[in-house]
Amino acid sequence: MTLPETAWAMVAARKGILAVDESVGTCTKRFEAAGIESTPDSRRDYRELMFRAPGLGDYVSGAILYDETIRQETADGTPLPQVLEAAGVLPGIKVDTGTKPLAKAPDESVTEGLDGLAARLEEYREMGARFTKWRAVLRVGHDLPSAYCIHVNVHALGRYAALAQDAGLVPIVEPEVLMDGAHDAAACQRATEAALTNLFEELTAQRVGLAGIVLKPNMVVAGMDCPEQPETAQVAAMTLETLRKCVPADVPGIAFLSGGMTGERACANLDAMVRLGPHPWQLTYSFGRALQYPALEIWAGRPENVPAAQAALIHRCRMSSLARSGEYAPEAEHAFSR
Repeated sequence: MTLPETAWAMVAARKGILAVDESVGTCTKRFEAAGIESTPDSRRDYRELMFRAPGLGDYVSGAILYDETIRQETADGTPLPQVLEAAGVLPGIKVDTGTKPLAKAPDESVTEGLDGLAARLEEYREMGARFTKWRAVLRVGHDLPSAYCIHVNVHALGRYAALAQDAGLVPIVEPEVLMDGAHDAAACQRATEAALTNLFEELTAQRVGLAGIVLKPNMVVAGMDCPEQPETAQVAAMTLETLRKCVPADVPGIAFLSGGMTGERACANLDAMVRLGPHPWQLTYSFGRALQYPALEIWAGRPENVPAAQAALIHRCRMSSLARSGEYAPEAEHAFSR
């Protein structure tokens, strides 16, 4: 497939992207919280549980993997990317190497991973990857994010995206304005608009074909510690206002991150945005925790719990698919029980 064809497949109707690209450290923390020992085998078993969930391909177009995961095989020797392909799901790979403190910018960070990226992209493609992801992180606070921090991070996003396309891989570009903090929705909107405006200027300057990318932004929400949380309709209106101002129509799709929201809240917000269409781009989801909970808790590392954990995952995928189609209703959540 061409890059635009792959990008359109990633944002196909009624489907979204499953983010399972947690680092070993992050995955270990979540395992420990659920009382599970974190080992290469246990992490592989958990990812295999998700990838073999019956019906996954009905709701999921692609899955973002971590470096460890894309190299792993199932107990019967099948590479995990092939398990995804058998389910009708495109394998993808996170290629940034995480964030580091940004010099001359207290409380801000920059995402690293450009060194040697071209060679890694070629290797990942040979392993079966069809798309990639790079996440930039922007914190809202007093005079934050700074113009300097935005510039440095979107420049790296542009360089990454150009390298990914040269390697024949669709880049997911993710400029995330974090929910951490007590800022209101208006502050999030200002930061998101600044990030997206600068991002698309940079992508254009670095000759990235916009028809061959997928944008993964945050929704416009208040910080988790803000005493005044916006209603769903306000989140939808403010997010769409920002996207219409900043995102060119050439972009095939926008796959929202959940950013720490519950699956129910993320679904309600996405559903409200879809219902305000039509839009020049496909609106879909690229959720991590919002899809995976409570599957991990139910599994608890026990083989006998795999079917129940898979059912929980598929329920969240189905709810997200309904939201992505403008058909979500909170009442549908009650159809699932442990």
